[in-house]
Amino acid sequence: MLSERTGWITAPSALSVAIAARRALPGLLDLTASNPTAVGLPALPPELVAALADPGVVGYDPDPAGPLPARAAVAAHYASLGYAVDPARLRLAASTSEAYGWLFTLLCDPGDAVIVAHPSYPLLDDLARLQSVALTPVGSTWHGRWELDLDALDAAITPRTRAVALVHPNNPSGAYITLDLRAELIARCRRHDLALLVDEVFLEYPHRVDDRRAPSFVTCDEVLTFTLSGLSKTLALPQMKLGWVHVHGPEAARVEALRRLEHVADCFLSVGAPVLRAAPAWLRRSEALQRPVRERVAANLAALGRALGGDSAISLLPAEGGWSAVLRLPTTRDDDAWVLGLLERGVLVQPGYFFDVPGDGHMVLSLLPRPDHFAEGLARLCALVAEDCAVTPAR
Repeated sequence: MLSERTGWITAPSALSVAIAARRALPGLLDLTASNPTAVGLPALPPELVAALADPGVVGYDPDPAGPLPARAAVAAHYASLGYAVDPARLRLAASTSEAYGWLFTLLCDPGDAVIVAHPSYPLLDDLARLQSVALTPVGSTWHGRWELDLDALDAAITPRTRAVALVHPNNPSGAYITLDLRAELIARCRRHDLALLVDEVFLEYPHRVDDRRAPSFVTCDEVLTFTLSGLSKTLALPQMKLGWVHVHGPEAARVEALRRLEHVADCFLSVGAPVLRAAPAWLRRSEALQRPVRERVAANLAALGRALGGDSAISLLPAEGGWSAVLRLPTTRDDDAWVLGLLERGVLVQPGYFFDVPGDGHMVLSLLPRPDHFAEGLARLCALVAEDCAVTPAR
């Protein structure tokens, strides 16, 4: 009686059971923590909390596209970044996850496919399956930076492929789409009549300047392009459920996509009035809300550099942006054994295969934990690796 779409939900794995058991005990140093409201960052200022009490929340005047003042505030935020965005081309959702579901519905019939670049956040697999959409993975390889395998991309395109989905910058690798890759992707989408879905939730968290980096895909008008973002990462406000989709591309396709997407949104009307009323005030303070996150990420990246210097057997695969770091560990253990060994020392990390990072010996850390927790967790990680490899931990 239950649907095949939810048939992947199985009993917990041995690793997840072990993690849950350790979480129930005190003193865990969680180096996977990525909730900005739970890692000691400054709370939302009282005046911005007060914006939720706007008197207009007592009325109900639904707009399936999202109220114009909220869409205009999102457009103004893009303007502050140097991008001209028409509010009429924005559609508001409760989250980027919901927006993905809408776009899969908009673009695909059951059994159609969307290509997704790996490494990738595992939630995409679940969101696609819930819409009866097949995700076709295309891998990236490490050559000093993560590079999408274009030959594999070409081989993955079939008559049932409807779109290519990417994250700019990628989560967890932190790799931005380059200008060269942008041109290659657009050429393939034009040739095969595919849409582009580009998730830019981490766009505003670069680690360095890079002239090769592509701009936001809100500027992409060559093919039908859906650019996703939201408050969860842009303002580090995951509890304030508001995401958006910007639609761009050739006029006929864009107009029809916006018309249909608005009807899909009208079936849900999922964003609450308090968030919609408060969003303009929050977006005007984006720099102040982002600054503590940037400082935390920079501090923990610096701690990684110190901990992994010298003769450490662990290497950091340099990221270009975002909130995650990918480490390469020796293959003296398999990935689950590394995670379990660290759990015994009170440290939680994620194995790279959770994100389809290719090859053994990869661990993914969040860069958001409190710096003291992060440094102590790294020290324990380095000590365990040193014992396995019979080397002295770096100091």
